Amino acid sequence: MYRKVRHTAQLVLFTGLALLLCDACKAEVAAHDYSKVMARASADWVREGVIYEIFPRDFSSSGDFAGVTHQLDRLQALGVNILWLMPIHPVGKAKAKGTLGSPYAVRDYYRINPEYGTAADLRKLIREAHKRGLKVIIDIVANHTAWDSNLMAHPDYYTHDASGKIIPPEPDWADVADLNYNSAALRRYMQDMLVHWVKDFDLDGFRCDVAARVPTDFWESVRDAVTKVKPDIVMLAEAESPELLVKAFDIDYGWSFAAALTDVIQGRRSASTLREVWNTNAAQYPRGALRLRFSDNHDERRAITRFGEPATLAASALMFTLDGVPMLYNGMEVGDAAESGAPALFEKLPIYWPTAERRPQFPIFYQQIIALRKAHAALRDGAVAWLHNSDESRVLTFARRSSGETMMVAINMSTQPFVGVVEADDGHYVEITPSFKGAGRNDAADVPALAANLPALSLSAWQFRVFQKQQ
Repeated sequence: MYRKVRHTAQLVLFTGLALLLCDACKAEVAAHDYSKVMARASADWVREGVIYEIFPRDFSSSGDFAGVTHQLDRLQALGVNILWLMPIHPVGKAKAKGTLGSPYAVRDYYRINPEYGTAADLRKLIREAHKRGLKVIIDIVANHTAWDSNLMAHPDYYTHDASGKIIPPEPDWADVADLNYNSAALRRYMQDMLVHWVKDFDLDGFRCDVAARVPTDFWESVRDAVTKVKPDIVMLAEAESPELLVKAFDIDYGWSFAAALTDVIQGRRSASTLREVWNTNAAQYPRGALRLRFSDNHDERRAITRFGEPATLAASALMFTLDGVPMLYNGMEVGDAAESGAPALFEKLPIYWPTAERRPQFPIFYQQIIALRKAHAALRDGAVAWLHNSDESRVLTFARRSSGETMMVAINMSTQPFVGVVEADDGHYVEITPSFKGAGRNDAADVPALAANLPALSLSAWQFRVFQKQQ
């Protein structure tokens, strides 16, 4: 969702340790110790996934499904495996924001935005993606609709105030009307609709907008229903809620970690805050829970405009070497700086793909960091162990350990060079950091192994280094 008020609140609530969760969420966590249960099991392709978020309106000059299909070979070569299409449904015009309206104000859940193409165009996109080993999920906005939605024919589907007037979910969300999940008929309608998209289009799952505002038991029922149609799906919750990962969802948003990351890079907090937030989250979530790791998305200003070029790559290095499922957003891989979030979300601002010529290190970086993650099981699914170093206010150091592999990652989260030491167990390490100097390095064998001198460690500003322990 694009809501400024909500994300401002998240930055306030989630950045500091004392404010990681709102009071209601703290009470819920206290009442339900989710850390003692297992998260729902997810398919290997989910656990090892790299998500690429696509805004079809801006992804190409044509602004349609064909523009996405045209780039599938490039996306496959980049190394992503899950394509998330932002809402594909017709956009509401009543009370719309901006020139074009928000894609999150849906008029008809069963129809396709005619600006994007036809059902045949979408089926072609999905079919061609599957040929390349890519999964496709779509954004589902289940919490609210446009004011000119076809569901307005059923007023009982909506939330009303004391005078009987249909209301928005929040005062600032004036372009949408709140759905009421006390209505059994609405629940049936929405579940049947979701089954329709999986069954009739062979979709691989859903990204569910503001998922925590919709009752958890509804999502659990949906999960059971769509799994009967296609067992091997993924459900991604735009929420930070341990409860959702027990039965309904595979992945939720690491909002608090992303907010802390912004504060660290912009100099408001110590790098050690990231370790503290990670530890707090880990203590609250089901075991094995998957969190979405991101530094850029359609709700925020672009990372490159918030952080600058070197720090943007340092942030991505963290997202792709930490646990969870990393995500790229819509042109991020070329360093696109076109504005995102409100009000840009309501206009057409196409990605300027020639930006890659000005920032050639960006596509090379993302191709190679994804290849590094794919080449090492410890970076995909290994346990995280945070390691001490001699300046934890600026430098992050952690290990990723799987049954057959140990990796160590060091990232300088500051503008100043670092020369010091890192906590490292006994053993011989080699450095396998990609060079990011040439395209086509998609094989682990392309990365030279250089002898490391740990525990001594040096890092230039915003530099990251990856080491592998020799068995």
